Amino acid sequence: MLPLPEASGLNPAADDAGLICAYRFQPGPADDEDWQGAAGVPIDAREAAHWLSATATLDDDAPSPGLLWLHFNFAHNQAQPWLVAHAGLPDAFYDSLRGGLNSTRLERVDDVLLAVVNDLQFDFGFEPSDTATLLICLERRLIVTGRRKPLRSIDQLRRAVRGGEPVRSSPDLLAQLLRHQADMLVDLVRQITARVDDIEDRFLAGRLDHKRARLGALRRLLVRLQRLLLPEPAALFRLLQHPPTWMDGRDTQDLRDATEEFSVVLRDMVALQERVKLLQEEVAARISEETSRSLFVLTIVTVLALPINIIAGLLGMNVGGIPLAGNDHGFWVIVGLILGLTVLAGLITVIRRRDDDR
Repeated sequence: MLPLPEASGLNPAADDAGLICAYRFQPGPADDEDWQGAAGVPIDAREAAHWLSATATLDDDAPSPGLLWLHFNFAHNQAQPWLVAHAGLPDAFYDSLRGGLNSTRLERVDDVLLAVVNDLQFDFGFEPSDTATLLICLERRLIVTGRRKPLRSIDQLRRAVRGGEPVRSSPDLLAQLLRHQADMLVDLVRQITARVDDIEDRFLAGRLDHKRARLGALRRLLVRLQRLLLPEPAALFRLLQHPPTWMDGRDTQDLRDATEEFSVVLRDMVALQERVKLLQEEVAARISEETSRSLFVLTIVTVLALPINIIAGLLGMNVGGIPLAGNDHGFWVIVGLILGLTVLAGLITVIRRRDDDR
């Protein structure tokens, strides 16, 4: 068994390397297939560097030293230099880090898994921009995660490990992260569903308010999450067709199960997005109908006022030859003419409107 230093817990020195947390997990018995894992022991950056140095020269056939999980804040300018000095990660990891963390992807570099997954920010406020990415490097004895902004799923995983959640292997830790991400999405879908239900109730009650804007914001959020998260299960399923040599059948099955759970949540999100789309169309149709009614009323008023405006304009001209100027009943004749034309125009408008509605 590899000698390990005594765990002293996290201290302020961890911040010098941008290390948010580090946990060491003891190895399990080699002949126990039912072993569920070990609780994590918190260590600091100095102890993590010692562990990495001691395990760097171990052969694959050597007794397992256990597992080390390092979680970094990549916004810290010392995080990458510390990893370069101690972790020995592949160049593709640093290329992903320098290239920016945006699109979801999962790839295998030799026997190392590299992943970029998207997640909700810790202070998520139902805005499409409240998402960020998590960079993951997975090896047999080491898993490195890092983000530039606080994220929800990885924080839930940290709390679970701090609370004594057992971890069996690096793929098991990744599977737990996927499950926490699925739980987070389930909670998000429930909150959005509650908001959509409230909007729908108000819509059915005839209170339009600002539902179109609210529905538009929710739909933009769902569309962005689908675009960011949908590639994740497919990429992981493709990878599990040819897993690394150090990943056993139990790890592969755990990742597959976690990915399926994640896919189910994504399907619920797609269904919710379709519901929001249909409700948007209903609201747009209702608004269009009310606008049409308002335009019809305005048209009626305009048509009814048209005869009197035309006749008043004609009789108001200061020229000779105005009809009925010398007739004692001329005023009433003009009034009768105006009323007749107004009624006729109104009837024609109503009939045409009725024909259009058929």
